[in-house]
Amino acid sequence: MTKELTSIAIEYHIENLDKDVLIQLYKGMLKPRLIEEKMLILLRQGKISKWFSGIGQEAIAVGVTMALNKEEYILPMHRNLGVFTSRNIPLHRLFGQWQGKASGFTKGRDRSFHFGTQEYKIVGMISHLGPQLGVADGIALASKLKNKNEVTAVFTGEGGTSEGDFHEALNVASVWQLPVLFCVENNGYGLSTPTKEQYNCANIADRGLGYGMESHIIDGNNIVEVYTKVNALAQSIRENPRPVLLEFKTFRMRGHEEASGVKYVPKELMDDWAIKDPVLNFETFLKENDFLSKSESTSIKAKIIEEINKNLDIAFAEEAIISSEIIELDDVYHEFDYKEFKEIKNTKEIRFIDAISDSLKQSMERHDDLVIMGQDIAEYGGAFKITAGFIEQFGKARVRNTPICESAIVETAMGLSIAGIKSIVEMQFADFVTSGFNPVVNYLAKSHYRWGQQADVVIRMPCGGGVAAGPFHSQTNEAWFTKTPGLKVVYPAFPYDAKGLLATAINDPNPVLFFEHKGLYRSIRQEVPADYYTLPFGKASLIKEGHDVTIISYGAAVHWALETLENNPEISADLIDLRTLQPLDTETIYKSVKKTGKAIVLHEDSLFGGIASDISALIMEHCFEFLDAPVKRVASMETPIPFVSQLETQYLSKNKFEPALKSLLEY
Repeated sequence: MTKELTSIAIEYHIENLDKDVLIQLYKGMLKPRLIEEKMLILLRQGKISKWFSGIGQEAIAVGVTMALNKEEYILPMHRNLGVFTSRNIPLHRLFGQWQGKASGFTKGRDRSFHFGTQEYKIVGMISHLGPQLGVADGIALASKLKNKNEVTAVFTGEGGTSEGDFHEALNVASVWQLPVLFCVENNGYGLSTPTKEQYNCANIADRGLGYGMESHIIDGNNIVEVYTKVNALAQSIRENPRPVLLEFKTFRMRGHEEASGVKYVPKELMDDWAIKDPVLNFETFLKENDFLSKSESTSIKAKIIEEINKNLDIAFAEEAIISSEIIELDDVYHEFDYKEFKEIKNTKEIRFIDAISDSLKQSMERHDDLVIMGQDIAEYGGAFKITAGFIEQFGKARVRNTPICESAIVETAMGLSIAGIKSIVEMQFADFVTSGFNPVVNYLAKSHYRWGQQADVVIRMPCGGGVAAGPFHSQTNEAWFTKTPGLKVVYPAFPYDAKGLLATAINDPNPVLFFEHKGLYRSIRQEVPADYYTLPFGKASLIKEGHDVTIISYGAAVHWALETLENNPEISADLIDLRTLQPLDTETIYKSVKKTGKAIVLHEDSLFGGIASDISALIMEHCFEFLDAPVKRVASMETPIPFVSQLETQYLSKNKFEPALKSLLEY
């Protein structure tokens, strides 16, 4: 900070700001600038591993943060150091975060600004950029549902506006009139790609018209303009909740990250923006107008530098994290204190689909702020009519039709969880989760491990074949999610299990993928308790007991196995219905296999990469000396699932099971 300007290139209008506010704005920008200058030195010394510079953009982060109340959430990007410093996070914790120390916010599990903190109402980004926009929708929705009159501010860059998440999040915010400030830092380049190759409109703010959304262009290097305009908008949004799109015109003065450099940027463009430096211009303005003397400026800088060095010493002195497998594994999931609610013996015979509906309804009654979101679930009652009548009992605020935007709705659910509200997302078909795959596996699954934030979300997954629905409505894609640490996967086969397990899934603070086989909805009936009850995860059901073979299955395939055993009464088998795939009840599997000596795993999914492969491997590793034959896997064909009945019948593993079982018994 040795440079001084002889004149200023930014015009400031300070009519309603007193000296104290002006000095606070100055200090607010100066602090992240001085921290960054120190970090660049440490980077060259190899004392931090990476740095994404926000030099030249400090006015945006600082101005927005100072305009918001401290209890209002901000979702920053990796160049928004000013958000963190303006919320007065202790510097040694920030420095510890960047060095992978325990005093940081992610226990060394993530770097840079990829973290959140409820204490300071900050929710950091993930590298995929776009998902945080939808998360902001969820936090804002919670504010609106709780009548808190709060604003949520979320940042992205001009490159991030090219992602589908940007469109989805703005569309949802507009349709639901959510109090979100969408802050786009248009800094000229996405890594090396200039704006002219990112979008083909004059201004990003122009897109607001397409969403029916108010929008503004703000000089992102003018701290006074940023602060006053955002402050006025925030006050207005608190009184009249609505989304607003803000485009901050600024420039990235250093590389995307330091290693990338800026050789691709024309020198004259760098020179033009260097003149508009937000810190130096404002400092010069304050001095010229007698708000700040040279000695005061020197003193302020000296105090900040002293604070930086003092906190760096604390961070450097902290011991390195000692790795522990137990701690790492324990932190993948939020602790769940399972409470058993026992069923009353007042039962009624209901279908599988009725059990799902009853469980949802009773959970909505038990959790008075639980929200259900999905396409056509309100007045229409959902594609399968599971939520028919819900809107009359619970209202549209809690039973929410969504636009067709799976990604944004999963992200909104995450935002609700951050704000303390449980939610259920209905995928109209499990196949459609691909459109929301990123936030499921990268945001929901990893948030607790990364920074201790639970994702209190249930995603309902109507799935499965046998209904002549073809390749896009018939997949059973559970294996995509059993592979992802941090997710729980539930797949019941009977109405009783479906009702109790769904209640548990909603109580569980972790993200749960709840698979519901469409073919079972109206074909399977069972006596089920009318009252609310829960069933534990990770406990398989031993449906039949025998001594010749262990059959392991779940979902519709359990019924195929039952049918086979009924047709072959001479076969004495243990039939295990897994019920939950993550967590998996290996104890019941091993106990049975050690008794029978033979095992066959049946599922509807195609074979390669399916969960049968992992179960087979587990049995081979833990029960090998008890086996009298190789473990057998039976699954569907290695093709997409076809539509026409004769092809679908050929595809499904149902008709393959009986000959495979008999072959194993004869081994």
